[in-house]
Amino acid sequence: MPNIEIFLNERGLRLSLEKTKITPIHEGVDFLGSTIRKFGNKLIIKPAKKNVAKFLSKISVIIKANKATSAADLIAYLNPVIKGWANYHQHTCSSKAFSKVDSEIFRMLWKWALRRHRGRGKRWIKEKYFIKHGSRIWTFSGVGVKANGTVICPKLTYASDVKIKRHVKVRGQANPFDPQWEEYFEKRLSVKMQNSLRGRTQLKTLWSSQQGVCPICRQKITHETGWHNHHIQWKSLGGKDGNSNRVLLHPECHRKVHQLNLTVVKPCFKGINRA
Repeated sequence: MPNIEIFLNERGLRLSLEKTKITPIHEGVDFLGSTIRKFGNKLIIKPAKKNVAKFLSKISVIIKANKATSAADLIAYLNPVIKGWANYHQHTCSSKAFSKVDSEIFRMLWKWALRRHRGRGKRWIKEKYFIKHGSRIWTFSGVGVKANGTVICPKLTYASDVKIKRHVKVRGQANPFDPQWEEYFEKRLSVKMQNSLRGRTQLKTLWSSQQGVCPICRQKITHETGWHNHHIQWKSLGGKDGNSNRVLLHPECHRKVHQLNLTVVKPCFKGINRA
């Protein structure tokens, strides 16, 4: 504790005693919806029980508030909530928690369907609301109509549909303010952009602005060739993260830029100059 206080004081910070909890790592602690606990020599981070219970309570409230709503509309209310929660926990050890919430949500929806059709048999209810989709036999679905008259058949998003992606830790010696690590952090940014909707939108904008062509070799950038995100003015030297300061390069071309100290010119397809 004293060492932490000294470390913070040097940086003008102060430890809040009211919000500080000291606990053995083997007992674990809940933080931001996750339980952080060490089992043997392995540190495990997984969704906290309270967070799972709170999430299921929210789902229950939505379902109970829409007893007379169509299945299609109910799915429209549930999907963003389920996907948002699962996306938040997708970088932790969440497979068991995802399976649990899927099971509980199925149970809630089955009760919702039985309540709506008290005079119908279970087989009829199953065939009306639960279909086979992929490897999942019981997928909750509905039928709706868009404003333009198009018939849609939305399906419920299950937490286990969200792929768990392990967080790749930053190398201990890596320094974002050191030009020697510029290429390393650019590669990390490229991966991060592909894993988010906002990042993929930025990638599409960059790709279109340079006509899908790598400015170094003047060949097309495709999924097969791959790409890296390069900052024209390096971030370690004060460059910004905006699209005006970024360009997509082939991985091999990106390595050449850093190895040969090449400067990429914007707009990208005009070529390169040696620094």
